[in-house]
Amino acid sequence: MENQTFMEDILVLEGLMVTSQSFIPAFVFLLLVYIFIVVSNIGLVALIFRSTSLRQPMYLLLCNMSINDVFGATIIIPHVLRDLLISNSKRYIYYIDCAIQAFSFVLVLILVGLSVRLSRCRWIIFNPFCDNASLFKLSCESVLINNIYGLSYTVVLLGSSMCSITLTYLKIAAVCVISKNKAVNSKALQTCATHLAVYIILLVSGFIIVILHRFPHLSDHRKVASVMGHVALPALNAVIYGLQIKEVRQRIVTLFRNSKVMEAK
Repeated sequence: MENQTFMEDILVLEGLMVTSQSFIPAFVFLLLVYIFIVVSNIGLVALIFRSTSLRQPMYLLLCNMSINDVFGATIIIPHVLRDLLISNSKRYIYYIDCAIQAFSFVLVLILVGLSVRLSRCRWIIFNPFCDNASLFKLSCESVLINNIYGLSYTVVLLGSSMCSITLTYLKIAAVCVISKNKAVNSKALQTCATHLAVYIILLVSGFIIVILHRFPHLSDHRKVASVMGHVALPALNAVIYGLQIKEVRQRIVTLFRNSKVMEAK
């Protein structure tokens, strides 16, 4: 009985299907990207906290984003890297750890609570990491309520986000049209274009993953999209926002100049 309970608490993860030729490049690529994410984002946070002139709400918000990026990447990438090094039969995870990973991934307690209550008759997670959709697929019960709630939540969340973004950009556009200051308009255009690019990447990657979940025969494409979707943005955010903000860029240049002066001495 104890052995049966133990087996029911263990899930098998279906990792990335890579060939022997592409294994090393995939591992090295993910490892380098993860190192870059951690170093760039933590370095940006350290830079902001070291500079008293940067301790302002806007930069503290940037710190929060960087910490979230490191947190999200750490939940997923090391686990995927570990699974690349071991055989398929050893890619397992405890159910409670899977639920915690899904919760940490989306930070939606109600969705995870609904999935945890479902009875399970399957033990394979068709994904390199745990998410709500993968937890739902473990159940042989009807997940109609879960799907309706998840879809409603997604529509409300994305709808409110897109509406707020649209209204904000319309107001900025109106100010730019009224204003005759070319310098202000240029700065607003640069900032908005950067933010809009990141936002579009976030939406597209999210929609691709959600859509591919509905097509089981495209599971390999979905797994790659899932990993890349949670690798690209954390890697881009620190570079785009860090280098795009003039004060941060100037501070980075100053640090490099000081380090060169110290080396010359």
